[in-house]
Amino acid sequence: MLLRFAIYGVLGWAAEVVWTAAYELVSGTRKHPTDVRVRVAMTPPERWRLAGHTYLWMFPVYGLAGLAFEPCHELVRGWWWPLRGLWWATLCFAVEYAVGWGLRRATGRCPWDYSYARWNVDGLIRLDYLPVWVVLGFLLERLHDALR
Repeated sequence: MLLRFAIYGVLGWAAEVVWTAAYELVSGTRKHPTDVRVRVAMTPPERWRLAGHTYLWMFPVYGLAGLAFEPCHELVRGWWWPLRGLWWATLCFAVEYAVGWGLRRATGRCPWDYSYARWNVDGLIRLDYLPVWVVLGFLLERLHDALR
C-alpha cells in the first residue's frame, strides 16, 4: 500500500507540473507573485520556459486520493462509461474543493485560487475542468488495473 501511495503521489505531482506548464504556455498568463487570485501576462520567452509547479501539500493529497480511488473503482467498474465519467469528475471536484477549503482554513489561503476563472466555485474548483477530471478518472482506472 505504501508503494501505491508513493506512485499516486509522484504521478499526481508530475501531472500537475505538466498541466501548469502547458496551461501557462497556452494561456500566456501566470499567477501574480503576491496575489494568487490574479493572472498576469507572460512574454513569449517566459511561456516557452515551460516552468510548471506544484505544492508539497499535494503529494499526500494525491497519494491518499489515489488509494481512496481504488475501492471506488471496484464499486463502479461495471457502470456505463458516461456515468463513470461523471462519477470521477464529481469525486475530483469534491476532493479538490475539500482539500482547498481545508488548506485555506489551516494556513490562511489555498495554494491555488481560481477566482479569476468564469466557472469557479469559491475559487477552489473550476467547473470547466469537468472534461479533464473525466479523462483523469479513466486514466486512473487503467493505472489501478495495472497496479493490481
